Amino acid sequence: MKRNVTLTITTIIVISLSSCGDATKKQDNKMSSPAGIEAKKESTPEIADASFSDGMTGKVFQNYQQIRVALVNSNPDEVNLAAGNLAESFAGEWEEMKSMAIAMADAKDIEKQRELFSQFTEKVEPLFKESISEGAIYKQFCPMAFEGKGGYWISNAEEIRNPYYGEKMLKCGKVTETIKK
Repeated sequence: MKRNVTLTITTIIVISLSSCGDATKKQDNKMSSPAGIEAKKESTPEIADASFSDGMTGKVFQNYQQIRVALVNSNPDEVNLAAGNLAESFAGEWEEMKSMAIAMADAKDIEKQRELFSQFTEKVEPLFKESISEGAIYKQFCPMAFEGKGGYWISNAEEIRNPYYGEKMLKCGKVTETIKK
């Protein structure tokens, strides 16, 4: 019986490894020690699971987070894609926010995208606050953004990842408010 289980497991592993892509994209399958797993947990930001009272706000929040992450990564192409998806999330009565999302989708310069994101955050924050039905989100602030004027953003993680400076000043900022129900 033990031999059959070992043989079955070995067969599954061999089949899995042989069917995983070509030789140019080999996967790293090192085993992690318990200490390694704990270190990885500590370096992974705590993500809040937030729910919203309506589907539109949930979609808007998810697309907003994709834009925020693309800005953190200083990736203007990803911002364009996520902002285009964001624009499609809005129902008719949200024309101003939809227009702002379209402007972000059309902008090619990362600094312009960051400026539009900051303006969009001001408009969308009340929607998130009114519609959160479960969990928590975090209002965060960087005092150095926009030549010292500062800039806010809403994050699904308490850990600071600055969308206005990306890698230059990744952890510049602070949580100014925890928004939850």
